[in-house]
Amino acid sequence: MLRSVVIAGAGQAGFQTAASLRQDGFAGRIVIIGHEPGLPYQRPPLSKAYLMGKTTAEALTFRPEKFFADNRIELIAQTRVTAIDRTNKRVALSSGGALDYDHLVLAFGAHNRTLPIPGADLDGVFGLRTLADADAIGAMLADAHEIVVAGAGFIGLEFAAVASALGKSVHVLELADRTMARAISPAMSQLFADAHALWGVKIDFGQGLARIDGDGRRVTGVDTTDGRKRPADIVVFGIGVLPTVAVAAEAGLDIDNGIKVDAMLVTSDPTISAIGDCAAFPSPFADSYIRLESVQNAADQGRAVAARLMGKAAPYSAVPWFWSDQRDLKLQIAGLSIGADRTVVVGNPEERRMSVLCFKRDKLIAVESVNRGSDHVAARKIFGRGAPALSPEEASTPDFDLKGWAAAH
Repeated sequence: MLRSVVIAGAGQAGFQTAASLRQDGFAGRIVIIGHEPGLPYQRPPLSKAYLMGKTTAEALTFRPEKFFADNRIELIAQTRVTAIDRTNKRVALSSGGALDYDHLVLAFGAHNRTLPIPGADLDGVFGLRTLADADAIGAMLADAHEIVVAGAGFIGLEFAAVASALGKSVHVLELADRTMARAISPAMSQLFADAHALWGVKIDFGQGLARIDGDGRRVTGVDTTDGRKRPADIVVFGIGVLPTVAVAAEAGLDIDNGIKVDAMLVTSDPTISAIGDCAAFPSPFADSYIRLESVQNAADQGRAVAARLMGKAAPYSAVPWFWSDQRDLKLQIAGLSIGADRTVVVGNPEERRMSVLCFKRDKLIAVESVNRGSDHVAARKIFGRGAPALSPEEASTPDFDLKGWAAAH
């Protein structure tokens, strides 16, 4: 009989697991262990609305404190799981205590790659992943003028969009040859590069940071990998993340670009699940194990684990989807474009309202949309009902309408 579930991680995945367990009727003990202070909160707005002052820290929380009390969900904040005793089904805590579990859910998340260069420890150099990071950046942003961003991925460009909207001079350094290269097609990359240029953001491709200069305490500028110097009041880096797996690895769980789980999201130990950014899982939308960093994946996996623990087991097969808001551009992606060998553009790139349909061996595998929400909704419906039959040739016909096609098929 399942009497207690301990959840290591208080992000989207961990919170959703706890909330879904109670919603599904679990009557036992639920404990969430999170390393940050305060209530569990949403991360995506940190690099957008929160930095713009359009929302508050209180509004970011998933639920108010009363929700946790009413649902008998124990929250242990500012604490980490430091070890897992699989034999005795017990976790050790950084506070010095320990907790027994009947089932353990690992929702450790991921952590920022650090800048391995001189000067990375100066004041004014930030990653952007937590509320504390956003607060620290916000405290310096008002008086800053010269902003350097390392990385033209989602986080880097979202922050660049905010900083440019606030009237800052923004310079982005990106080692790849286009924006968000790991996530989107060249056509969509170009649209975002052009938009940032119109907003006054300077992006240098094929360039990175070689050194961060300072006055002994605070950043004053940067040296780029091609030997140039640039002034900088703030440096924000978004050069990718790594899954947080050390504790799981030390416990002997299988690791492969994340904590490896099966289609039911169970690790190599049947009493331990792993979900969210730290988990590597098989997916019907990929040819191999994948690890996804998205709110959708974290929330859906939390729901799936809760359902399994309540006797409603099913392989995890949710449609992957992502988004990024950058000023007046809303990018939405459905599916996974890994291995795409052909793309079809529909809509109007000049008006910054278009979708890119990504095909692999003539099979639709992903749809990237900007300011075309109906295409995104249609794509999620198409992928959700099984292998779509849309061909590149059909998508290339004049005035092709994805929403209409989805409704007719």
